[in-house]
Amino acid sequence: MNVISFLLYPFSLLYGGTMLVRNKLYDQKLFTSAHFKVPVISIGNLTVGGTGKTPHVEYLLRLLHYKKVATLSRGYKRKSTGYLLANASATVESLGDEPFQYYLDYPAVRVAVAGNRAIGITRLLAQFPDLEAIILDDAYQHRRVTPSLNILLTDYSRLFYQDLVLPAGRLREFAVGANRADAIIVTKCPGTISQEQTLKIKKQVVSRANKPIPVFFTFYEYGKLVPCFQSSSVSKKVLLITAIANAKPLLNYLQQQAYDLLHHYAFPDHHAYTESEVAKIFADWQRYSHNNSVVIITTRKDAVKLMAPKLKPFWKTAPLFYLPIRVAFVKDQQDFDAFILNHVASKSKPENN
Repeated sequence: MNVISFLLYPFSLLYGGTMLVRNKLYDQKLFTSAHFKVPVISIGNLTVGGTGKTPHVEYLLRLLHYKKVATLSRGYKRKSTGYLLANASATVESLGDEPFQYYLDYPAVRVAVAGNRAIGITRLLAQFPDLEAIILDDAYQHRRVTPSLNILLTDYSRLFYQDLVLPAGRLREFAVGANRADAIIVTKCPGTISQEQTLKIKKQVVSRANKPIPVFFTFYEYGKLVPCFQSSSVSKKVLLITAIANAKPLLNYLQQQAYDLLHHYAFPDHHAYTESEVAKIFADWQRYSHNNSVVIITTRKDAVKLMAPKLKPFWKTAPLFYLPIRVAFVKDQQDFDAFILNHVASKSKPENN
């Protein structure tokens, strides 16, 4: 514990204690929590951002592609309020960056946002009573809904049991909150992780959950660069734009692939890009570039914001690409898939309807 964390620790105890009391009130049913007959799978974490929720939600969407599925998020930093179902008039401003990404990339999925997930699920089921599963994005602390399956994510580089509660650390609640999880995924693992390391982490995780629980380990697989607008040749000289919680895995990947990173424009997570910011990046690209020898790379989440109509003029000449990522399992992928599919099937049996 460093000096700053030590000074902030009393406030962490106060905040963590408040969250602990709140959770106890829900556990003892003194606060109401909605249950639904449809499978409701929550993907969340104990920490503030950066554990890879979006790629794991997308993994479930691909796994359940043959089902009638919806996603429900709060729509962080959106400019709308209440319940909103994505449609042709939706924008990144009305939905938030991650829900808008789901809407663009998974057209068969019903995508909705709502601050109150219980209201959101009720509205979704009223509009689409044939839904076979609902994926809740970032709802681990949203106790107004009791999911049928609670999946907790924790970043390999900052495991929840090694962290402190806000403001001394990044935890939203004490590590004992892991006891609500039905499965835990350790994300962003290095490709070199050993069996000994996984067993050690699993032992620590299970002890915090205080029950037998499946623990899985995942890492990112990066795809080929995708042009956001016009096709262009790819150069190894790049400018990087990110507004994500943790860009380190991406930076490591670019280094491993021998990209020459000329500059990294690192914005806060979920940042809304302005015309002046993009104009500055475009001017830098013009200064760096000779005969289109420099390309601009971003993430898929950032691309949906950078491709907004007001910013399109900047990309008429500047080659903007996004780097797709997918979740892959270190091992036991078939076990995880079966775990999810069996749960959805069991909740869909006639006796549960």
